[in-house]
Amino acid sequence: MMRLHNLRPRPGSRHRVKRLGCGESSGHGKTSGKGHKGQKARSGGSIRLGFEGGQMPLIRRLPKRGFNNAAFHKEFAIVNLSDLNEFKAGTVVNEELLRKSKLVRGHVAGIKILGDGELKHALKIEADKVSESAKAKIEKAGGTIISRLRDESAARKPAAGADDVDQKAKESAAEPEEAKPRKKSTTASKTKKKISGK
Repeated sequence: MMRLHNLRPRPGSRHRVKRLGCGESSGHGKTSGKGHKGQKARSGGSIRLGFEGGQMPLIRRLPKRGFNNAAFHKEFAIVNLSDLNEFKAGTVVNEELLRKSKLVRGHVAGIKILGDGELKHALKIEADKVSESAKAKIEKAGGTIISRLRDESAARKPAAGADDVDQKAKESAAEPEEAKPRKKSTTASKTKKKISGK
């Protein structure tokens, strides 16, 4: 019978510590497996990835042409129907609920429901994308799908409404005339010069 006093690690999971620089008898004495001299033999001496001794590295020698769509790739959080069975019937399953239940983590562009598994009861599901198989199974179980498309540009910067435009127009109309710079009349300056000359 296995008890606390007779627990042993799995055979092969533990290894003897590699003793470095502890004399010739350790098997790794003197140079400690670093060879003779050179940059790699020094304490703290290391060469960064891709460094080629100062010559133009390969990554800079190769031409960069064409368009790469990786920067504009949108990653969706995948949720299967089998994961949604933990919610009670009639529950509104949205992003907030999925994050609380740890089914969705991190920054994602949206949520996609896939049809892996069977849905046992009716749910109200809010998602950005739903596969055809998942849609059929949700409707078969008596559930509903609320598709929501989020506009990231609109979310970052709210659009100016009609009220905002009216408010700006009122502010510009109410601005005092004294605040606006006036042009000095040339006739007045000429008369002042004549008087000073006399």
